[in-house]
Amino acid sequence: MDAIPYLLRGVNLLETESSVLVSSSKYLNSPRLREWIAMIALKRNGGDFPPQAEMHELIGILAELRDYDHIEAMFTEERKVNPALDAWFNEWHISDYQITDLKDCAPGTVGAIYYEVATKGNYEVQIVPWSEPRTQWEFFSLRSGQTHDYEHILTGGGFNSMGELVPYWLRLTNVHRHIRNKDLAGEMSVMSIFGTMRYIMRTMLHYPQVWETAVKCMQQGINIGTTSDAIFLAKMEDVWHLPLEEARAKLGVRGAVDLDTQAEGDVWLEKRSA
Repeated sequence: MDAIPYLLRGVNLLETESSVLVSSSKYLNSPRLREWIAMIALKRNGGDFPPQAEMHELIGILAELRDYDHIEAMFTEERKVNPALDAWFNEWHISDYQITDLKDCAPGTVGAIYYEVATKGNYEVQIVPWSEPRTQWEFFSLRSGQTHDYEHILTGGGFNSMGELVPYWLRLTNVHRHIRNKDLAGEMSVMSIFGTMRYIMRTMLHYPQVWETAVKCMQQGINIGTTSDAIFLAKMEDVWHLPLEEARAKLGVRGAVDLDTQAEGDVWLEKRSA
């Protein structure tokens, strides 16, 4: 034992007759996912392939790996012991508004804030291509996209690359706080953990000058997620008319502070002054 390096003790590799890589992890077994992770963790940023394009690619990769029948069964069982989730599914609310529907919201309200951000940034209400949800999973995925920008506003995470860490870590903690079945909570969080890994790895490897900002954003997201009500179940149209602090109080969002991370986000994206 003394001849074996400490960090190598306990290694007992299994033999296999397989001619290709095979493991007990469906994620490791996916060549597309292995390539995606290597790219998003190690690359520098460039305008030729922006971060949102990385997530579009990930959606298709994960679709091949999910056990949708198992996920549906877990949702169904969770609803029996989780009244808030059950009510959310029973309502089955899907946003169908246009950005212009918010143009008359009073200044300082959630609706006015989102209208200004969405028009300046040319954002779409629907992040991914629209399709009518047929399953509980499809409904959860659709609503996650429809409420993402509001989660930026409610949590104080700016609409920039560093600000993305706040809603990511909100989700990674808030879902686990309010979903009893942790296997289900894990499935609901797979997209978020892959998404946030891009910022963590790349920041330390290529943009360490903004690492402390990244940590601050993660800490805020974690604090909000672990202390707040189930924000991922919120119906955002209900707080359009409310000033931001009142909306946070109504939805049970706790610990939010508006963070100005635009300069650090520009560093992360390698934006340079003309």
